[in-house]
Amino acid sequence: MTTNSQNPETIGLHGGTFRRDESQTSVAVPIHQTTSYQFNSAEHAGNLFGLKEFGNIYTRIMNPTTNVLEERVAALEGGVAGLCVSSGQAASAFTVQNLCNAGDNIVASTDLYGGTVNLFNNTLKQMGIEVRYADPVDPENFEKLSDDKTRAYYAETLPNPSLRVFPISEVAEIGKNKGIPLIMDNTACPVICKPIEHGASIVMHSLTKFIGGHGTSIGGIIVDSGKFDWAKNKKRHPNIWEPDPSYHGAVWGDAVPQLTGANIPYIIRARVVLLRDLGSAISPFNAFQIIQGLETVTLRMKQHCSNAEKVKEYLSKHGKVQKVIYSTLHQGEVGQRAKKYFKGGNGALIGFELKGGLEAGKKFIDNLKMLYHVANIGDARSLAIHPASTTHSQLSEKDQLAAGVTPGYVRLSIGIEHPDDIIADIDQALSA
Repeated sequence: MTTNSQNPETIGLHGGTFRRDESQTSVAVPIHQTTSYQFNSAEHAGNLFGLKEFGNIYTRIMNPTTNVLEERVAALEGGVAGLCVSSGQAASAFTVQNLCNAGDNIVASTDLYGGTVNLFNNTLKQMGIEVRYADPVDPENFEKLSDDKTRAYYAETLPNPSLRVFPISEVAEIGKNKGIPLIMDNTACPVICKPIEHGASIVMHSLTKFIGGHGTSIGGIIVDSGKFDWAKNKKRHPNIWEPDPSYHGAVWGDAVPQLTGANIPYIIRARVVLLRDLGSAISPFNAFQIIQGLETVTLRMKQHCSNAEKVKEYLSKHGKVQKVIYSTLHQGEVGQRAKKYFKGGNGALIGFELKGGLEAGKKFIDNLKMLYHVANIGDARSLAIHPASTTHSQLSEKDQLAAGVTPGYVRLSIGIEHPDDIIADIDQALSA
């Protein structure tokens, strides 16, 4: 067992309470491929269903394999509790739905993953949840858009395609003064950034990406910092403080601290209400697969970031490249945020604009031999995508430009191959 204060290399292997499987003494985390669990007695079952004690009821809500992953990622992020779900997309939805009802709103960064924008602009809108967008260049924009119905702020640590590092502590402080928790999607920056240390209340990941790392398994996680003062902000958060009719009028803000001794009503409600009702459970096998990736994520992130720095330097000197987009290359305060928030690397994502525009971008992709043409990030392998002809092709040219996608923009997710081989493939593709 480790604590959050230990180093990430250790947490990835030993984090949480699991040391060995007590029944068979297995060191590797077993795959508990089961739907259900035998209760000790009628009283035991009643206590579990009545939330008088915690334990396994049904794998849609809890699973021993998944629990190891939840504990380890929570420890890695410096949080106190985690909840795994079926995908990063489900995690994004849950983080907001857990606090918002019809008529409520959140303020989100303008710099977001396209799938999140679709979720916010369409599905959540149809549920009556309004999303207001603030440009994070000026953190005060979040305060300007807030009102009495604002339940959360939402942002990504390192969003693509802009790759502008988010002002975590500045927005978190605004939220703290108004009773609004900051939710950070830290998918692109495990290990190298700890949003909770900078004031974020909730952190989420698409586990599919860097933490899993192998491109084999889909999953998501929500981590509760345990630091947000829910008791001070009762009027702002009715889902935490108003009686829940689905649990005989339980008030999560009171019941959870009494039951657990921890300030985690947010994550418990997400588990026993949203996960129970919506059913976006991660499979035990996927949880096991992602645990394998978690064990080496700290080592991989070092290589990802080191390789990315070398590719950035190469692209910056290439005659066919008009502009390189990287976390440290932005002007002014935005460019300084990588130094403020990142430790041990500046990220694995690189964007660059080719002088030849749309056709040049498509031709570059077609000429790659080693890098994979994949609409994903965070694999151990290096990946490339031309957003204007793929992920952003359904947007108008105006909307593409607003999202930071120019016709010749290419995004790279740099893997852990030898940097010379990555650069050699990019070089031949640019030259072809």
